Amino acid sequence: MQFIIEPWETPSLAIAGMTGRFPVRHVFCVGRNYAEHAKEMGHDSSKEPPFFFTKSAHAVVPVGAGGVTLSFPQMTENLHHEIEMTVAIGREGKNISAANALDYVYGYGVGLDMTRRDLQQVAKDMRRPWSFGKDFDEAAPMGPIVPAASGGHRPDGRIWLKVNGEVKQQDDLAGMIWNVAEQIAFLSQYYTLKPGHVIMSGTPAGVGPVARGDTLLGHIDGLGEIEVRYTK
Repeated sequence: MQFIIEPWETPSLAIAGMTGRFPVRHVFCVGRNYAEHAKEMGHDSSKEPPFFFTKSAHAVVPVGAGGVTLSFPQMTENLHHEIEMTVAIGREGKNISAANALDYVYGYGVGLDMTRRDLQQVAKDMRRPWSFGKDFDEAAPMGPIVPAASGGHRPDGRIWLKVNGEVKQQDDLAGMIWNVAEQIAFLSQYYTLKPGHVIMSGTPAGVGPVARGDTLLGHIDGLGEIEVRYTK
């Protein structure tokens, strides 16, 4: 096939213990999926149906062992951190049952759902889409994928984020309102999930601002850590 412009490189993530890479097709993010985070955002923690927003694959930034340095995003003065477990989909399916949903998971990783909170709030106030607040250049730093075949699934485990060495977010994966299987089952009623899709499974309480020059360190038990540094 001949293209009229040079095709771009497929966004991808490293796979722990392998030389091959996981190609990223699209990113689905579940909102308000930890009880305390729902409360801090002004909502109750009842198990109402989940909701999702998306990020493009080109918002993904692979983060390796040495971390990554990023430019502070454009058009925001209120950038926020949100630490999340990423879920890499390895099989195609739709209308998947929660009982079978984990069969569709290739593996898990550590990610950051970076948010231009000021732009998101403007969109909320005007009842417009959140895209400018959530989907922007380098909005989704992600660490390597740990295959479920070798590392198992992740029903629990500590998740935390430090900014300049100070803990800002911490919880347990068991604190999700909707677990990973339920997220997959729900989402697959609306989309055909395909290999390369990535789900960001929600963030704990403690989201807050990131300033120019800050260093973020995110951790999930069994999945490692990612370090993201912002230029001054």
